[in-house]
Amino acid sequence: MKQIEEKILREGVILPGDILKVGSFLNQNIDTGLLSTMGAEIARLFDGYGVTKILTIEASGIAIAAAAGMSMGVPVLFAKKHKTSNVDGSVYSTVVHSFTHNEDYHVVISRDYLRDDDKVLLVDDFLASGRALRGLMDLCDQAGATVAGIAIAIEKCFTGAGDELRAQGVKLESLAMIESMAEGRITFRP
Repeated sequence: MKQIEEKILREGVILPGDILKVGSFLNQNIDTGLLSTMGAEIARLFDGYGVTKILTIEASGIAIAAAAGMSMGVPVLFAKKHKTSNVDGSVYSTVVHSFTHNEDYHVVISRDYLRDDDKVLLVDDFLASGRALRGLMDLCDQAGATVAGIAIAIEKCFTGAGDELRAQGVKLESLAMIESMAEGRITFRP
């Protein structure tokens, strides 16, 4: 998606450790026009896949997931990184390692919100190591839900995680695919 690639080139900042800071338009300060366009594009890419629910992980994926959910007319569910007092009863739980924060999180979702008849689209802001997505897939497996596909705002192709998931037969669509961030220069996959 050209619009997000142009935003990355204009406003993205490469930090040490292959971290791409996009807080000025995607993570903290959200460009709502771009967000709406992204949601519509995700809806277009997954039209006809029978999606009944969108699942993401808190916090940065929520806005993108909500935009896609509004465009698709389906509810959005997010996995919490910590069990809190407002998550009562039985939960599905898995451990997810955050590439950005280099920390493990025990993510949970209430069993009330994810069922075996759900056809789930996983949505997140970044795909780097793929650990967050694998954690979300594990939650779907625990619930007996079907993963319809994965939609990502920005994929770091140089990690290989996206290609690995695609090779396993997962429909994975990324709106911007970064081939490299070498020497402070971002190159996109054609």
